[in-house]
Amino acid sequence: MKVVGLCGGIGAGKSTVATLLAERGAVVIDVDTLGRHVLTLREVRDAVVAKFGDGVLGLDGAVDRGSLAEVVFSSEGRLTDLEAISHPAIDREILRRLDALAEDPPDLVVLDMAVLVESDLGRLADGRGYTEVVVVEADSELRMDRLVGRGMVPDDVRSRMAAQATDAERRAVADHVLVNDGDREHLAVLVDNLLARLVV
Repeated sequence: MKVVGLCGGIGAGKSTVATLLAERGAVVIDVDTLGRHVLTLREVRDAVVAKFGDGVLGLDGAVDRGSLAEVVFSSEGRLTDLEAISHPAIDREILRRLDALAEDPPDLVVLDMAVLVESDLGRLADGRGYTEVVVVEADSELRMDRLVGRGMVPDDVRSRMAAQATDAERRAVADHVLVNDGDREHLAVLVDNLLARLVV
């Protein structure tokens, strides 16, 4: 069971690549979704409240991600504080899912994550984390056009791009790079070629 990490800047097409891989039999684990899930776990919720205060809770007593984001991004170092709580919990969830898959292992498991370069998520201590990295990239102007076409505001797109790793930083860790500068059909061909290299 090969495990790969999949990343790419906003608007590059990472999610589309994940979908195409899933359509071809890969099991995709959405690490960003796991990040939201672990905030619902009691031990994580309690640790977040202990670190950031009751103000991050909604009226229902659950962590309000909007309020938490305001606190986390309001001062330097607070994101690191949150990651120290959430990332070990996310890795435990990844490991739990890999354990479940091991009973009837697929050829390929994809850890789809926005912050692969910026974190150690998915690099599991027992060596069962990802062993290769797939990077999806596209020209920044093309990414801007795609995102504005989906209703995002250009200034918001620019700030999100600036907050993420650069193309050079992603390429530095990449084993495979997919340049998504065409339509979905073109990208599907790239994914088919990628699978031929990943699943031997």
